[in-house]
Amino acid sequence: MIKTATLWLASCLVFFPVVAQGAGGQGGEGGFGFLSSFLQMIAALMLVVGLILLTYYVSTRLMRKIPALRPGNQHIRVLEVRAMGPRKALILIEVAGEYLLLSSSGEHLTLVKQIDMLEEIEVVEESTERSSFLALLRRAASRS
Repeated sequence: MIKTATLWLASCLVFFPVVAQGAGGQGGEGGFGFLSSFLQMIAALMLVVGLILLTYYVSTRLMRKIPALRPGNQHIRVLEVRAMGPRKALILIEVAGEYLLLSSSGEHLTLVKQIDMLEEIEVVEESTERSSFLALLRRAASRS
């Protein structure tokens, strides 16, 4: 991919002055012709896209070299987030094998409980049965 981007960027840099010179020499009045302005626009577009690709390639190479930004170095995992209201939530995270329940309220983050093992977490079944939209639609259609 980098070979293609480099070749593309080099061709843009080589042909850009030729297109600009050709545009100035046409028409006797110094005006731009359609073809010359179109070629100049394409050359400028290729230059910008080439620079974007080059920046992307260089930034991804740098990201791999910085140890803190490697995807394998994730010691903190967010397991679940439950919204409790506007700007309020309960967050279950795992840090080095320990599970922590945190409370987030606006600008504050508070430790609610440290859970030693995941088996201690009890699953609470919701008492109200949630119906799907299709079931509700069928029930409403049968009434009418």
